Amino acid sequence: MRLKKYQADTLATLSAFLKEARVTGDPEAVFNTITTEEEQAKRLGHYAKSYKMIKGLERVPYVCLRLPTGGGKTLLASETIVRARDHWLERDYPVVLWLVPSDAIRRQTVEALKDPKHFYRRVLDDAFEGRVRVLDIADFRQVTPSDIRSKLCVFVGTIQTLKVGNTNGRKVYAHNEMLEPHFSAVSPSAPGLERND
Repeated sequence: MRLKKYQADTLATLSAFLKEARVTGDPEAVFNTITTEEEQAKRLGHYAKSYKMIKGLERVPYVCLRLPTGGGKTLLASETIVRARDHWLERDYPVVLWLVPSDAIRRQTVEALKDPKHFYRRVLDDAFEGRVRVLDIADFRQVTPSDIRSKLCVFVGTIQTLKVGNTNGRKVYAHNEMLEPHFSAVSPSAPGLERND
């Protein structure tokens, strides 16, 4: 599918942001530079916002691409994965958590991304040479260490799946023996892997 001019422009701006943020290590400064350029400032108008970092992940780029209703947000999300791989992640096969606002959209998104004929999926297949695994977040146990090493893995869930104060009873937060092979080569003393007994 051919991108419209505003879609291509949006992705070009995102690519420039990711490239520069990777080089400088300061996504906030890059964001401020890009959004105050005359053309971008005019385009953003009253939608211009100040940069907000994620606490604990200050060096990780965090931006929102604003598009009109019917503007091809899901197509651009597929394209964004490719840009993030090429300009930020330094990984051939990233792991993607694709969050949507509702269960209905989650089901539609999973269905489209699993369909090899759908243009969202074709974007990914073309960029990753068909090495793509799409899973509903409820099926996260099905991913293997081999998948993580050799395929783009996309987990589709709702924002509400992870946005909870009490994680009791949430399968996505529970211990799961099927995931242990993913951590077999990791030292138990590695930072961030402290046990909560």
